[in-house]
Amino acid sequence: MTAEVTPAGIVSCPRCGLRLEEAVLGGSLYVCPSCHTHLPMPALQRIAQLADARSFREWDRGLTSVDPLRFADRRPYRERLAEARQATGLREAVVTGQATLNGQPFVLVVFDFRFLGGTMGSAAGEKVARAFEGATRRRLPVIAVTASGGARMQEGVLSLVQMSKTAAAAGQHHAAGLPYIVVLTNPTFGGVAASFGARGDVLLAEPEALVGFVGPRVVEMTTGEPAPEEAYRAETLLRHGLVDMIVPRGQQRRVLSYLLRHLRPAPAGRSGRPQLPPLAQPAQLSAWETVQLARRVGRPTSVDYLSRVFDGFVELHGDRTSGDDPAGVAGLGELDGQTVLVVAQERGRTEEEQVQRRRGMAMPEGFRKACRIMRLASKFRLPLVTLVDTPGAYAGPEAERRGLAGAIADCLATMVALPVPTVAVVIGEGGSGGALALATADRVLMLEHAIYSVISPEGAAAILYRNASRAPQVAETLRLTSADLKRLGVVDRVVPEPPGGAHTDPQRAAELLRDHLVDALREVQAQAPRRLLRDRYQRYRHMGQVGTYWKVLLQQELEELREGVTRRLRRPEKVPEAP
Repeated sequence: MTAEVTPAGIVSCPRCGLRLEEAVLGGSLYVCPSCHTHLPMPALQRIAQLADARSFREWDRGLTSVDPLRFADRRPYRERLAEARQATGLREAVVTGQATLNGQPFVLVVFDFRFLGGTMGSAAGEKVARAFEGATRRRLPVIAVTASGGARMQEGVLSLVQMSKTAAAAGQHHAAGLPYIVVLTNPTFGGVAASFGARGDVLLAEPEALVGFVGPRVVEMTTGEPAPEEAYRAETLLRHGLVDMIVPRGQQRRVLSYLLRHLRPAPAGRSGRPQLPPLAQPAQLSAWETVQLARRVGRPTSVDYLSRVFDGFVELHGDRTSGDDPAGVAGLGELDGQTVLVVAQERGRTEEEQVQRRRGMAMPEGFRKACRIMRLASKFRLPLVTLVDTPGAYAGPEAERRGLAGAIADCLATMVALPVPTVAVVIGEGGSGGALALATADRVLMLEHAIYSVISPEGAAAILYRNASRAPQVAETLRLTSADLKRLGVVDRVVPEPPGGAHTDPQRAAELLRDHLVDALREVQAQAPRRLLRDRYQRYRHMGQVGTYWKVLLQQELEELREGVTRRLRRPEKVPEAP
């Protein structure tokens, strides 16, 4: 959909047909007041929307296109250029420069679709490349607002190679560890989308924007097959994990300001460590009773803790490849006054949600999303926190065809090599490799009534006894409770829960978790990155070494013996009855 502009400056909404003066549209950020369609926004108005007043300083204004091929179709290319300049007041399809947003400096790249469909010719490509290079020299983030039909065919292959130029410049900016955020507007296709447009650390899209490589009209004309616009809609891309979020125009300043403020190395947390309450006497539950409590519907899930533990949490979506797995939630927020990236497994708070989210059992795209967030943590030197709550990875032919084992392996390899502090928390059920993929951390915490095991008790009973009903018996031998795993050295600390379990007081449970998270994070942040990596490697290198578990079992038996002797000594002696 493209808005029609009459010679009198009246814009007709392509959806509802409402006719509005451009001056009126400017006041509504070029959003139709009747149907809320986001109409094409001129570059200068876009800059005024995003940049602080009088802060924008344009770069490379003198760069303009020439006619290297002396191209002509129905009209000479030179005439089309002159007409576009007169109609828009611009010299090219893109405007670049430096500005501030709520006082934060950044480099802005804005395309204007009115200038030859926002196509990228040699001059536009050069301006984009110089913008990235200037941002890299000045150590500044880049925000790009795209609106383009692709490469400018009037400049032939010289236009095509601008894709390589701009991708290379964006790559250098990325290698320098600097933030790059893209706002995809309607339409964004071709060379702009497939070079630097899809390379952002965070991809925002406007509602109903059409985004892709080859547009539906070109597809239909070249293949003879109709290409429904719905396949290119931003909402479709969000469902398939290709953009992070859809942000209406009126909210873009707030979201972009938040991202600029948080996508940078985290300052040190507050000095000192929180005063942790003394550990209460743990509840005397059997292993099977603990299993039932960990799985209880109504027990706080990751979503509950994300809203209560982290300030200003913003969710990022998708693996940028094929999907956005609802079994995983990821994003960034604040903990102890510093930015952290968070990856969490979400099992669902109701029975209906548990079906939708597969009780936290991730598909390959869920693990790929986790890897993507881990790479952001590495790039921006931000701590990573993971919340583990899953019976395991989602098993099935479909998951296997999409590379489940490889996705888990990549997740493990990425997490163990992260040059930033990592803290994992098992909040409910930690099962098999699906849990371990997010738990290979510097510090592993475990809620008091959580469980963590190589396999579910039912699965183990079915394998060992061919009888799943023996799960309660097997649960005892798997040593899957927090106390067991603390003794085995698999987890570093047990986070107490309110009496009766976290479900009895979710707010208090979140407060206890927050205090222990902050304490663990401050502990690992005190270490230099090189030592952090070395200690993490040694930690997992020595787990399960020959002799380790015999030592643990011996210690456990001695402890049980000591407790038994103590109980007998405390037992009041029986006074013999008088004869």
